[in-house]
Amino acid sequence: MGSDRTLTRIGGLLRQAESTDNEYEAATFLAAAQRLATQASIDLAVARAHVADRERRPQPTQRIIEIGEAGRKGLRTYVQLFLVIARANDVRCDISRSSTLVFAYGFDTDIDTCETLYASLLWQMVAASDRYLKSGVYRSETVERVVTETRGRRRVRRIERVPLAGVTARLNFQLGYAERIGIRLGEAQQQAERAALTGPAEAGTALALRNKQVELTDYYTGHSTARGAWRGAHAPTGYSPAARQAGDRAGRNARLGTEPQFGAPRGSIEA
Repeated sequence: MGSDRTLTRIGGLLRQAESTDNEYEAATFLAAAQRLATQASIDLAVARAHVADRERRPQPTQRIIEIGEAGRKGLRTYVQLFLVIARANDVRCDISRSSTLVFAYGFDTDIDTCETLYASLLWQMVAASDRYLKSGVYRSETVERVVTETRGRRRVRRIERVPLAGVTARLNFQLGYAERIGIRLGEAQQQAERAALTGPAEAGTALALRNKQVELTDYYTGHSTARGAWRGAHAPTGYSPAARQAGDRAGRNARLGTEPQFGAPRGSIEA
């Protein structure tokens, strides 16, 4: 496969051949494209597709992201992780009631980025929380639990301390992880925007960013059918500061993009 520059040159010759009414010119351009393609071992169809893709104007779109099967524990923390990634990449989201699906609205390249980051960061989050649970450090912690009792005709609520359950420790860990990832990605987004808004092209870049946001907002408003608000991720049986802090540390150490950290393979997640 040749370089992008070679593909662009071949595609340009093909476009000239296909846009002229002069048969001699068309044959000349086509012959030149074929010679260049043969030298670089590139199929003409590949060159056509390359140029068409480069010249295609990005458009907002909707994509459905499958989070997991209904009833699976921890889906809300998975959704929370995807949401913080989406927020830093100009993607808006609706969530199904079961938290099994995310409806992502944005430009296709931005959604691609979200999916790539999510696949990597989810694997790291699950692996890190597994290691935390296997360490057993959470077993020495207790959490508050609200207990409702009936005394005569009255229902009385009291708070008692109980040992921290593994599922509660995992949820707190993953919430801490997702929160830290959101902070890191938000900071990276702000740095990138500041860098883009400096120099002679600042005014044009600022206008392009504003236009992008307006276009995305209009698309979301016109296509979203969401009703109500997603309740968000939470640990229903208690808050664990230690597990949150452990998740936060894992989020600080997680590999973003191409940073060498875990070197883990990407694929389906089993938790």
